Amino acid sequence: MSDKRRRFGRVRQLPSGRWQARYPGPDGQLRPAPTTFEREKDAEKWLNSVETDLERGDWTNPDAGKIPLGVYAKEWIAERPGLAVRTIELYEGLLRNHIDPHIGDVLLADLSARTVRKWRKALLESGVGEVTVAKAYRFLKAVMNTALDDDKLIKSNPCTIKKAGKEDSPERPIATIEQVLTAADKIQPRYRLVVLLAAFGSLRFAEMIGLQRQDFNLNACTVKVDRQSVQPDKGPMFEDDPKSAAGKRPIRLPAFLLSEIRTHLDVFVKPDETAWVFLGPKGARPKRNNFHGIWDKARRAAGIPDLHLHDLRHTGNTLAAETGATLRELMDRMGHGSTRAALIYLHAREERGQEIAAGIDQMVSRTKAKASKKTKKKGHARGTKPSGRKKDRPTETDREALTSGEEVERVTGIEPA
Repeated sequence: MSDKRRRFGRVRQLPSGRWQARYPGPDGQLRPAPTTFEREKDAEKWLNSVETDLERGDWTNPDAGKIPLGVYAKEWIAERPGLAVRTIELYEGLLRNHIDPHIGDVLLADLSARTVRKWRKALLESGVGEVTVAKAYRFLKAVMNTALDDDKLIKSNPCTIKKAGKEDSPERPIATIEQVLTAADKIQPRYRLVVLLAAFGSLRFAEMIGLQRQDFNLNACTVKVDRQSVQPDKGPMFEDDPKSAAGKRPIRLPAFLLSEIRTHLDVFVKPDETAWVFLGPKGARPKRNNFHGIWDKARRAAGIPDLHLHDLRHTGNTLAAETGATLRELMDRMGHGSTRAALIYLHAREERGQEIAAGIDQMVSRTKAKASKKTKKKGHARGTKPSGRKKDRPTETDREALTSGEEVERVTGIEPA
């Protein structure tokens, strides 16, 4: 049947009785609607929406998004400049294991919010960890954001699930100082300093393996983090800059580590300035996977079988916060350019401050109660009513209890300064 003339586009009834809508795109090509319509009014309504999109500049070429998600995501990874090797491996693993097998063949233009919801639900129900699912979702959302900006391959990002990309990792344990020192005693002597630097210097494993003799300044009691050793899943280890620009930093170390550092340098490190600080028994650089077995034996022997090596850095950051370090000082020590991670440790310090204040409050309340009882007993013994003015006034003994370091430590569990 012939087209029905309109101000914008064309509408015609097909032999089936349904209605088809077509319009001229910005490229001059006549483009049909993706579906036919039961009523003429519905076809015209669709044309009106397309005209509005064209006027607003929101029109999307319906042919542009006909790229399989898996193909586009692979190109997305390859086109990202400056990605760290480990980050590339993470993205490729997420694509290979959790996206391609499920929705990799879906065209970008056909990827709907419902499809994304079903994909995420299937991952969780199949036993994939929540943290991994959050990473996969966040990666997918980043890919689709680029597709939205990339010549408008899609009209909107279908990743619309609130907080789906947030990783709610379980709180990692914090080791006590005694546990750290025990673990240092139990590990192979050549790696004793690894444990101590992780806990009391807040260094990452890759940063420690990248240390050279010249990075220690024993006079200033500092270590300079200038590089990290990266061990990719495939290929040899190589040296790279730290995770961020803030990762290059000097770290002031507690004085007790000086003797530990001197001993390690004398026994295990070659005399030249560029000698690696940590080497295995056969002279090779420790690799991430191999070191896990070494650490596993040490933590079990120390009675802390669930403590990860990175938890020692977590412990060090917590200790630094509890000394009263500022946000800027924590960021500098941790090697972070943003405040997000450092704020976690400041929050922990604030919670501890609340516990201390509550302990002092209880101590003062008990002291006042004791003073009140003593005053009442003394007043009754003399046959007089206790004076209201003095009932809350502590005695000299009570004042001593208020300022006693032993009492503070007993109530709060904190050794007095």
